[in-house]
Amino acid sequence: MIHNFNAGPSILPKEVFQQASEAIINFNNTGLSILEIGHRTPLFESVLEEARQLVKELMGLNSDKEVLFLHGGASTQFFQVPMNLLGANQTAAYLDCGVWGTKAIKEAKNFGNVEVVASSKDKNYTYIPKGFTISDNASYFHYTTNNTIEGTEMFDIPEVPNGIPLIADMSSDILSRQMDFNKFGLIYAGAQKNIGAAGVNLLIIDKHILKGVDRKIPSMVDYRQHIENGSMLNTPPVFAIYVCLLTLRWLKNLGGIGAIENINNQKAKLLYDTLDNSSIFRPTVAKEDRSKMNVVFVMDDPQKEKEFAALCETNDFIGVQGHRSVGGFRVSLYNALPLESVVALTEAMKSYEL
Repeated sequence: MIHNFNAGPSILPKEVFQQASEAIINFNNTGLSILEIGHRTPLFESVLEEARQLVKELMGLNSDKEVLFLHGGASTQFFQVPMNLLGANQTAAYLDCGVWGTKAIKEAKNFGNVEVVASSKDKNYTYIPKGFTISDNASYFHYTTNNTIEGTEMFDIPEVPNGIPLIADMSSDILSRQMDFNKFGLIYAGAQKNIGAAGVNLLIIDKHILKGVDRKIPSMVDYRQHIENGSMLNTPPVFAIYVCLLTLRWLKNLGGIGAIENINNQKAKLLYDTLDNSSIFRPTVAKEDRSKMNVVFVMDDPQKEKEFAALCETNDFIGVQGHRSVGGFRVSLYNALPLESVVALTEAMKSYEL
């Protein structure tokens, strides 16, 4: 059995792979492939609408929230958010907790002023800053909920001054745990970790924050245009959206976000308990900020790291090598990863340590 711990694109439920592959040959018994159906036909319109409604249902979204499926990964949103929400003479507040937050800050500076309210760069992003304040004059506050590379996760929703939109990059932990999603003005997430296949970006936008800025915005990056056209301003990524629909159905049938959160907690506890009880494996992140999606750890002996990496390859543990900026190992525990894969990995870790 292959155990896929890739950080993204990553594992999907087996039934989603099966259903998606069948649809490539024969979509809904139409005799047509999902790859060839017209995006403005009832065949695809029903896919898009069901996916949209499932997002609203699973996340408990209120009527103020619009759901979009757009081209481009989360990195597109690094500039699309400030282009739509940050005026040239305005200031946006950002939390810097890792590589992706740093990239978002860089792009935002092209459109207006940026205040970094706190940063964990001083300790190589191994913790989440606390006790920061956000100006009540900020255009919005942006943060990354889970830092895929560094292995930190922010479990509490930040408090923002009344009227300040809360913007979150949830690419690597969306739909993995329950929270009040209605507190956010805008949520974005690349699909390729917990939602589906690479090639589509999920956005949830509170329509009240789209008041417009004093600049001309090209149609293809104007949120208002995408809302007006129902995610079909141009040809959408049809197959990627269909895979999202299948994954959302799987999550609903499993019992929703609460059910998958319980499973994710079991996986994370098993792996972190193994690390905490080990004399050779060492977690790198502050305990209270440990991600339940991306577990990062090292071994202080370089030779043992090489030996354990070889052991992982022999046992078909795929994607466990740490990011080049951190080193060591990174084990991703996304929604579709079965508990048995974590059991197999932790047993291998314990056996190696003996």
